[in-house]
Amino acid sequence: MLITAGRVLTDSRTYLEDGAVLVEGDLITAVGPRTQFADRIGADETHLAFPHSTVVPGLIDAHVHLAFDGGGDPVATLHESSDEQLLQDMRRRAEQLLYSGVTTVRDLGDRNGLALRLDEEIRQGSALGPRIVSAGTPATPPGGHCHFLGGEVSGEVEVRDLVRRNIAAGAGVIKAMVTGGGLTKEGPKSWQSQFTPDELHALVDEAHQAGVPVAAHAHGADGITAAVEAGVDTIEHCTWMTSDGFDLRQDVLKRIIDQGVAVCPAVSPHWQMLPRFFGEERAAVMFDLVRQMAEAGAKLIAGTDAGVQRAGFDGLASALSFYAHLGLPNSKILDMATADAAGALGLGEATGRIAPGFRADLLVIDGDPLEDLTVLQAVRTVVAAGRRYEPRETAAQQ
Repeated sequence: MLITAGRVLTDSRTYLEDGAVLVEGDLITAVGPRTQFADRIGADETHLAFPHSTVVPGLIDAHVHLAFDGGGDPVATLHESSDEQLLQDMRRRAEQLLYSGVTTVRDLGDRNGLALRLDEEIRQGSALGPRIVSAGTPATPPGGHCHFLGGEVSGEVEVRDLVRRNIAAGAGVIKAMVTGGGLTKEGPKSWQSQFTPDELHALVDEAHQAGVPVAAHAHGADGITAAVEAGVDTIEHCTWMTSDGFDLRQDVLKRIIDQGVAVCPAVSPHWQMLPRFFGEERAAVMFDLVRQMAEAGAKLIAGTDAGVQRAGFDGLASALSFYAHLGLPNSKILDMATADAAGALGLGEATGRIAPGFRADLLVIDGDPLEDLTVLQAVRTVVAAGRRYEPRETAAQQ
């Protein structure tokens, strides 16, 4: 398959004008000016021509929960659903992600390995969706945050056993609920830590022995500190909460940067509504903490927490506008949702860039995202692992 377009984004700041991308199987095999591929145009090769569009890498949402429905009470809906009903709903959510331009997701906690089942269906072609890097069952103490997903553990032995079971099932990341969270009613508060240092070190050690990264759900400043000391690979949310406010600890932030720990703020597609829920002053502080981390040089990656309240599965492009609001350049924001996210997921040599040898994960859009990020919502075509998917509304217009 040959894709030609007015522009091809070959890195975060460089366009190849009037470019072409050659795809064979599920891989990109060549990238260059369209004129270099003239002998293939009109031949038996499938040729997709987008002379007025832009080709960018497929987007990566580094924090989703396919098992949740994004409604007012996703936990209640989860409890009411059988595994087969839930899997059917997850298939539909995966399609939403794909048609919005997302070709890879990291699912950070589901029930009974359903995300792993869905990923296998997508690989086999019996379901549509992005590649899923799944955490399987997240680790949490008895009664802890998201305990209803089945990952309650106590002590180093149980922690290691859960990690081994997840990895044996095919997990590509291990999720640790280092602090509480608002989704779990009557559970620990978001700023409260949940594991002992020994338990956290055991979890990270067991995962790293198997070559699998660890993602730490951590709102509280104490939990963030403990996660960094344990050697986790990514910190989710990273809101620096305390019992009476916020405390961005500069020494811990320096360690995050020095150790190359990626931070996924997991910003909702409806982030503009946050002042209504948290209050104007509190929301402004939360926004500024993300800005401070970015300005200090922390490696931020994009994720939406899709599935929790008010977070649907087609909102990554909308969520990226949060970072533009903070003043980050569009090129950097695109990196957060492509190359940087791929690196944090352990896929930096496989996806996130348009280059020979990388997986053919591509997004064709109308407009210039380096000038206007909202054009990421103007999806013409999505290519995931070399397969073309045309959004239904686009197909209806042709």
